[in-house]
Amino acid sequence: MASFGRALGVLRTGSQLLRRGTQRITIRNGSGTPTIVPRYRQFPIISKKHILESELLSGAMWFWILWHSWHDPDMVFGHFPWPEASEWTDEELGIPPDDEE
Repeated sequence: MASFGRALGVLRTGSQLLRRGTQRITIRNGSGTPTIVPRYRQFPIISKKHILESELLSGAMWFWILWHSWHDPDMVFGHFPWPEASEWTDEELGIPPDDEE
């Protein structure tokens, strides 16, 4: 009885596909045409607007990085005190004792 139910489901699905017919395929562009048209094996043509926008964006990025590196250096160097190297023992540095040969 279960195989009859399966066959009935397959026939129902097939009939739905046949009733639907061919569907139209539409091409969707988000904003019409692309800003930079791709060209096969050639560099893209970049306008002065693109150059200006990229320069402003990269300038803002470097300003952000350098500003925060200057005003909040703990973000770069860490939040811990640096150890004083003169307080380390020879054993911590891995230096053998002088009397050992």
